[in-house]
Amino acid sequence: MKFVSAIWKLLVGIKDGLVLLLMLLFFGMLYAALSARPDPVGEGVLDLALDGSVTEQPARLSWTDVAGGTRVQEHRLRDLVAALDAAKDDGRVKAVALDLDGFLGGGQTSVGDVAEAVMRVRAAGKPVVAYATGYSDDGYQLASAASEIWLNPLGAVLVTGPGGSSLYFKGLLDKLGVTANVYRVGTYKAAVEPYTRNDMSPEAKQNALALDQAVLETWRDSVKRARPKANVDRFLRDPVGAVAQSGGDMAKASLAAGLVDKLGDRQAFQVRLQQLGGADNNTDAGYKRIKLASYIGDQVDGVGAGPIGVVTVAGMIVDGEATGGTAGGDTIAREIEEAVREKSVKALVVRVDSPGGSVTASERIRQALVQAKANKIPVVVSMGNVAASGGYWIATPADFIFAEPSTITGSIGVFGVLPSFQGALEKLGIGADGVKTTPLSGEPDLLRGPSPAANQLIQTGVESMYVRFINIVAASRRKTPQQVDQIAQGRVWDGGTARQLGLVDGFGGMEEAVAKAAQLARLGDERGVRYLDPARSYRDDLLEMFASDESSDAPQARDPFAVLARRPQQQLAAAVGEVRAILAGPSIQARCLECPPVAPVAMPHVDASLLDLIMALLL
Repeated sequence: MKFVSAIWKLLVGIKDGLVLLLMLLFFGMLYAALSARPDPVGEGVLDLALDGSVTEQPARLSWTDVAGGTRVQEHRLRDLVAALDAAKDDGRVKAVALDLDGFLGGGQTSVGDVAEAVMRVRAAGKPVVAYATGYSDDGYQLASAASEIWLNPLGAVLVTGPGGSSLYFKGLLDKLGVTANVYRVGTYKAAVEPYTRNDMSPEAKQNALALDQAVLETWRDSVKRARPKANVDRFLRDPVGAVAQSGGDMAKASLAAGLVDKLGDRQAFQVRLQQLGGADNNTDAGYKRIKLASYIGDQVDGVGAGPIGVVTVAGMIVDGEATGGTAGGDTIAREIEEAVREKSVKALVVRVDSPGGSVTASERIRQALVQAKANKIPVVVSMGNVAASGGYWIATPADFIFAEPSTITGSIGVFGVLPSFQGALEKLGIGADGVKTTPLSGEPDLLRGPSPAANQLIQTGVESMYVRFINIVAASRRKTPQQVDQIAQGRVWDGGTARQLGLVDGFGGMEEAVAKAAQLARLGDERGVRYLDPARSYRDDLLEMFASDESSDAPQARDPFAVLARRPQQQLAAAVGEVRAILAGPSIQARCLECPPVAPVAMPHVDASLLDLIMALLL
């Protein structure tokens, strides 16, 4: 009887626990639903406090974020642009404040789109005031569009231009005893140099320098158009001399060069906003403030109902299903196929901001677009910051491809990486042996290294994929495979050069892409769009509720050099992600290793285990 009683108590305890859990989930969802209603929008200053980054598609939150993992807040690009376009004609919005103290950027193309929207607000006669302690390249590009630029007296404008160090992993892999068996095609080897070298080859440096110089020139032109009197060139050529001329005061040097209009601390900035939007003594800021999230909820339709479907391919392209911030081949293809099957769209615009990834996932999305075209639905591609490798593979069915001069594209190439651990086993004193019944038994052998037969098969597969890539591009761009091969080989191009080479058709952003799609579909003046994004779940709403902006991010330093100090964390996060990808196993990829990440990333809390493993093996 005691045993039966104990079992009964256990079952009752499990039942009570499940009931409690269900109650917590119910009330949590109820609170999330109630909290989802935007705060009432009054009149005053629209506060664009852009802590974090701008991205095409924010990553969905995870339970790790709620539990205290470090995350970068992400602002959806199209929401910001739509909010600014609404604000220019909204009588409630007296001015716009660009608070860029915690701004991490988002890529030159995306930041340029936001800056253009800011210029439209200015053209409507409304002041836009920017403030930061330190302006980086992306931050200053955005601030230059403002009618007033404020800088903290202890701050600085620190524009550095593109370039810098990249990560090369051969030495680390050697120390770990990991052999990166690399399979590649073509004469341009830089695409896989991070796995095979500890430094950049002269050929790769030449290509990277040409690319960065083109991107820098585009950034300079953008800033000069918005702020023609600013002596940006002096700071780019000789920042030390410019600061020395102002007695070593970086803030005064920025003011003297016309890079900023006012020197003042945050309190002075808030007084200025009171003058523009009215005072409000009931808030800490002291001015009538319209919160960005509330305004987006009030003014921006995140779904839409027009005849033009907009598909977003953002982040790494992976097989199967994936949430926002990562492009899942099945997820994106299903959204396209459902829209075609239901005949709910008459044209498609594909926004690509991706360095590529899985070949099979890229082909899955491409086939969905090919099927859409077979159903008489025109396809237009709009390239964002990066549309390279697999990102370009997806773009090939398009009737028209738009890019910006600062877009990074091309990288038409395929490679494979297969890790093997014979060196690691030797370090640990572990042997590996066995028998074979066929030449491919146990292959690819990750313990002793792949056999010559396995190596040959994988290399053949990579070459076959490359030939397919070349032929797809040749057919879509009306070129011969030989012509495409000459500009392929994995090389990366800026948008301007890509247009000259015939890889893109014209310059423009989403507005031009939507207009072209309407023209091809013969929709007249109709420009309504419907966003083909996966629906949000109750889980997403619940996580959003618990992971508040104020509690999710660690305190950030506000001095001007904190802008530069964030870069090592970004590089470390990229390194951990790359090592994880190498150790994940064999894959054939169409991915641009030289391309910058599509959005700043933070070191996830769960990556600590991988770091511990690496450090343990190194030490």
